[in-house]
Amino acid sequence: MASLNDNTAAEEYFNQLRRRCNGIQVKHNGTFGKGVYADSEFQEDELILKDEILVGIQHSSNKVDCLVCSFCFRFIGSIEKQIGRKLYFNNMGLSGCCGGASSSSNLHSLPQGVVTSLMNGEIALPHTDKFPLPSPLSCPGGCQEAFYCSGSCAEADWASSHSLLCTGERSESAIAFTILRYRKLKAGHVNKQANQSVSKQSLLLEAWKPVSVGYKRRWWDCIALPDDVDPSDEGAFRTQIKDLACTSLELLKTAIFDKECEALFSLDIYGNIIGMFELNNLDLVVASPVEDYFLYIDDLPDAEKDKAEEITRPFLDALGDEYSDCCQGTAFFPLQSCMNHSCCPNAKAFKREEDRDGQAVIIALRSISKNEEVTISYIDEELPYEERQALLADYGFTCKCPKCLEDSSVA
Repeated sequence: MASLNDNTAAEEYFNQLRRRCNGIQVKHNGTFGKGVYADSEFQEDELILKDEILVGIQHSSNKVDCLVCSFCFRFIGSIEKQIGRKLYFNNMGLSGCCGGASSSSNLHSLPQGVVTSLMNGEIALPHTDKFPLPSPLSCPGGCQEAFYCSGSCAEADWASSHSLLCTGERSESAIAFTILRYRKLKAGHVNKQANQSVSKQSLLLEAWKPVSVGYKRRWWDCIALPDDVDPSDEGAFRTQIKDLACTSLELLKTAIFDKECEALFSLDIYGNIIGMFELNNLDLVVASPVEDYFLYIDDLPDAEKDKAEEITRPFLDALGDEYSDCCQGTAFFPLQSCMNHSCCPNAKAFKREEDRDGQAVIIALRSISKNEEVTISYIDEELPYEERQALLADYGFTCKCPKCLEDSSVA
């Protein structure tokens, strides 16, 4: 339904986001549509914004390696639980990164009883008190798939999407988010304005606002053609992708269809939501405290280090090369998704030492003046001009940034 893609509704939502992030604003211009602009000056390496996740998911394979909060993606449990859990799955041949135990860890595997005791907190490693982690809280719906760092994260995830998806994670949480937001808005209007008539369509538009931020192109139209697909077969490939979307949409309808939100379940809307992730998703990366822990042990004074490593070394050897695996996933961030591309950007996504959750962190690459547009690079900007343009074609535009204009003149 075209009316769901409402610029006025999106503009109101941008204003709400702006109040949360000082120093920037989202504006429309005649050339590129939306863009993020500096409301104040930023210096090189200065934090521009921390953007909260609208919808995010940890990669399924990574869940074997890292136990994190299902809402904010902060590591939870304890250092012992993180190590023990990883070794437990590794011994079962379920390591997420490599599809099985690494060759280096196979050479130093530990008895399963030791691993289980470590995972269950029956073995304490030295100096782990320097790296406290929140205790895991189970999903309030009892699915045993989602865990949280706090009651507030559990409640927020339940309210935003998980109450509809509690039987198992699915990638369609953007629709679940909108349905639940609609129900909450409807309940609020019923309670506060019993005597006023509010159309269901206007409430659905209100609920749709956060998702409309990144609404651009349908998945089967914008997905990049894989290297192993011949250009002559592009039509057939895009038809297959559309058929796949249609099949998954029918499964989604079976699971969570809501008659009052029927517009969300059209193939066009669904295709645009997946396309939104195809074009706007950002890698979700959170550094592992396990890596910090072993680095701390390695930096201890020699005598203290030798004593600690008598206990920790067998576990480090058993972990092998994957001891430092970070949390990995993908997420949609409403403000980051509004940032336009430049091959000579003035900002970048960059996690600092203190950034320990899933929020997107945008840092200035150079000084940025007030009213200047904040840009990031969607690709490796060091690639040759022709390769950059080919990659950016998948995003639906031809880059005309200063670097591309200069390169095109000599190409």
